[in-house]
Amino acid sequence: MDKIQIIGGNPLIGEVKISGAKNSALPIMAASLLTDEVISISNIPYLSDINSMIKLLESLNVTVTKKKKNINFKSKKPSSFSASYELVRRMRASFLILGPLLARYGNASVSLPGGCAIGTRPVDLHLDGFEKMGVQFKINSGYISGNCKGGLKGSVIKLKRISVGATENLMMAATLAEGNTVIKNSAREPEIVDLAELLIKMGANIEGHGSEVIKITGRKKLNGCNFRIMPDRIESGTFVLCVFGCSGKIKLLNLNKSICKHLQDIFKPLKSLSLIPQDGGKSLLVEKKKETEVMLKVKTREYPGFPTDLQAQLTSSLLKTRGKSEIQENIFENRFMHVSELIRMGANLKQNGSTVIVSKTDNLKGAEVMATDLRASSSLVIAGLMADGQTIINRVYHLDRGYEEIEKKLERCGAKIKRIKK
Repeated sequence: MDKIQIIGGNPLIGEVKISGAKNSALPIMAASLLTDEVISISNIPYLSDINSMIKLLESLNVTVTKKKKNINFKSKKPSSFSASYELVRRMRASFLILGPLLARYGNASVSLPGGCAIGTRPVDLHLDGFEKMGVQFKINSGYISGNCKGGLKGSVIKLKRISVGATENLMMAATLAEGNTVIKNSAREPEIVDLAELLIKMGANIEGHGSEVIKITGRKKLNGCNFRIMPDRIESGTFVLCVFGCSGKIKLLNLNKSICKHLQDIFKPLKSLSLIPQDGGKSLLVEKKKETEVMLKVKTREYPGFPTDLQAQLTSSLLKTRGKSEIQENIFENRFMHVSELIRMGANLKQNGSTVIVSKTDNLKGAEVMATDLRASSSLVIAGLMADGQTIINRVYHLDRGYEEIEKKLERCGAKIKRIKK
């Protein structure tokens, strides 16, 4: 397996082109199952999770072709409506094919999903919603099989908890359901808005996306379209925190006004960090100013709150700041697996249940560490960039699931970082 080698201690100066959002691309790719016409998508990042989704769709008789900077998807009726464990185990987003298959064919069988090992991510919210739309489920040998004779029926669905995946799955299914569907307590993430905008371009009737109540009127058929994936706000935030931890000045390219504002909002407490939108909001100038004492109390929240997907990176970036900060994880349990690896590097961290306390680390040293999940892996990259000496990160396949050539982007900004291929 590949490793990442980092020699820390260099400020970051340069430009970084932000990739398309993985968390938008995956559900949008799954949405290609809703039509027999071509869906042409641009700005898709080249990631292992994207390749896994392509293989999954191809197993369901979707023809996937790359044309210049676009990837085209054309779905035909599959010979089997079953998604195997071998394909689904690689990522939890594979469960998003359930809604489109049920909506278009009334039948689907999907293995329980895999992905990052950061606690339980129950699919009960998905199943409860589909059952209200008339689906009957059986669970056998790790597979969930659903059937809805006569097609999906519109319904009022109130999610017990806010869930991005359940909102996406139910919204896709509702576009081809008979009648009206209302999803209450829905997630509001920009990636959900991006998916809704794609579905609308396909002919779907959707209102309220980006709010707590989404209304969908089902159609008999959806058409193909061209669509560009939104920029990745989590990758953007990761690079902002790289600058905060390492000092320097970088310009993030390929953004939009909404993401620039979101980054300004969530990082406002970091007083030594300057975030200035440029080029009409298409880029963001990120600069670390004079060091100040930091005393944060951060709680991860659903959008527009502080993202759980940036919690680990924030922890690393605070290691050398004066003061004591508390970071509380409210979305997923067991999302502090990076803490023990950071402590191996000398990090002054204490975990108390769902909270980690970050105190100034005077002697952060490079070490050999192991990535345990996607965002933990990027937190180790940040720590390695900040540390004295050499850091070796093992199991970087986690990193490749969500970051497109992060080592090359950082190297172009002056970081001493390289991939060691095995």
